[in-house]
Amino acid sequence: MNLPREGDVVNSYLVVIVGYALFLILLGYGIGKHVKGASDFFVGGRSFSWKLLFTTLIAANIGAGSTVGVTGLAYRHGVSSWWWIGCSGLGSLILAYVVGPAVWRVAKRYDLFTMGDYLDHRYSHAFRGVTSTMMAIGTLALFSGQLLGIAWILNVVAGMPKLYGIMMAAIVVTLYFSSGGLKSAAVVNIIELAVILVGFIVAAPYALNYVGGWNGLETKIAANLGNTAKTASYFSWNGMGNSTILGYFLMLTPAFCISPGLIGKVYSAKDEPAIRKGTLLNGIVQLFFAFFPMLIGMCAFAAFPDLSNQELALPKAMKEMMPFGISALALSAIFAAEVSTCDTVLYMLATSLSKDLYQTFIKPDATDAELLSMTRKITAVCGALGIIIAYYLASIISAMAIFYSLMTVSLAAPFLFGLFTKKASTKGAFLSAVLGVAVVMGLRLFNGGMGIGILNATSCGILVAALVMALSLFVFSPNKEA
Repeated sequence: MNLPREGDVVNSYLVVIVGYALFLILLGYGIGKHVKGASDFFVGGRSFSWKLLFTTLIAANIGAGSTVGVTGLAYRHGVSSWWWIGCSGLGSLILAYVVGPAVWRVAKRYDLFTMGDYLDHRYSHAFRGVTSTMMAIGTLALFSGQLLGIAWILNVVAGMPKLYGIMMAAIVVTLYFSSGGLKSAAVVNIIELAVILVGFIVAAPYALNYVGGWNGLETKIAANLGNTAKTASYFSWNGMGNSTILGYFLMLTPAFCISPGLIGKVYSAKDEPAIRKGTLLNGIVQLFFAFFPMLIGMCAFAAFPDLSNQELALPKAMKEMMPFGISALALSAIFAAEVSTCDTVLYMLATSLSKDLYQTFIKPDATDAELLSMTRKITAVCGALGIIIAYYLASIISAMAIFYSLMTVSLAAPFLFGLFTKKASTKGAFLSAVLGVAVVMGLRLFNGGMGIGILNATSCGILVAALVMALSLFVFSPNKEA
């Protein structure tokens, strides 16, 4: 019997992934033909049931950071890598019962489409413009990180050069998202979610079996580390350090309450019960899913301790630790995870630039058709810019950190205080955002990137922004009610 050659297997992996990508493009195009206006494109006609809201939220939240990035963290740090997704899941639970219903009521009453619409309504055009510009920079980094995740997959399974992998990812997402916006993304996300969950749930037992079960995992990791203290740290919940975990909590938990992409999806819900049910289930699944990339990353370290890049751990494990059929499903799951988050990030970029900057400052009288046309053009431009930035990015987690740090420091306090107190003012919001970002930049430039005590630089910026916003309630007069 002739065994398949390695090149044949690689080509088979590539055929599966490319075929899946073409299917997503065609599906997005088919749905896009039914998108008639900006409301459909931006907020899905405000008609999402809790089931559709759940699928589009969880598909967005399980992306390059939660798969390739966290598996890489687990490869290096072990059990404590769980906290990256765990802190995100906690934020989703707060979004479900506190933030989501409150902001949905405002969006419904005033026909808001984006986070920028809310900031304009609550504060001013100027604040909307400044924060939207900052967010565009961070969001481009996030989008590029997702593209890089797909490139690593294609590099491992098919030997595809980094640039070509990035280009393929950008083309797939740009084509299907620009066709139908949130509406096409939501339906495509249903397919992606099924592939993601089934792929990881099936892959994890194979990875664990490959290293000889839990006992084999412990033995191999202990041998690789060669140090009892390092081994104990690898299997502990605070192995990466309390400062890092606290930083994740302060950065990621608020981020998953106030992310413009997630807020936009909440706007699409048909009613408040849909928000609570859909977003709650999304948070629970995040907390549960966090164990899978953690386990696979640890298994990858046990089996392949000398990888040159920790972010190759997931595609390497998927390719080497399981038979072709399971491996192809698992690799498709990673591809689906990256693509599903890519479309959310592209949604954030395109809607923010078109609504928050173009319609607000360049052409306020733009018609519905003109806005939709401009959004699609901006989507294409963002796809091209993402390719360039991703090519020069060092790692996925660094891209995630740029985005979440900038977003949480500049937006969390103004958004949350504005939503829940009538005393919040535009002056306070500006001071909060500017001083918070200044603290982070100052510590990174003049303190070697270190924070103060147990707090890292981003944590310091977040706390300063919150403190400034709180003090502003007693110093400045409120200008608008929430």
